[in-house]
Amino acid sequence: MAHPLGTQPAPRRTPLSTDEKVRAEANFAPLVAEHLVANGRFQVSADTPEMVELFQRVARRVGDMLQRPVVSYANGRYMVITFGREEAAGLTG
Repeated sequence: MAHPLGTQPAPRRTPLSTDEKVRAEANFAPLVAEHLVANGRFQVSADTPEMVELFQRVARRVGDMLQRPVVSYANGRYMVITFGREEAAGLTG
């Protein structure tokens, strides 16, 4: 079906299943931890509530893995995961 003026409809996203959410959290956590240790922060596209929720869980898991305070914040388009304030103060002070 042709769309007016060459526009394409927005892609429809299929929600992750419970199993996919569990696997994603488990698989992203080591990657995020590695990036945090190397760079001090990790940024990912998280433009849906589902993805924000997933990466918030990943951030909590990473904090537990590294035994360091980890925070995450989102702006509706990206999510940033970084070390918490206490940890950052220890690095600069």
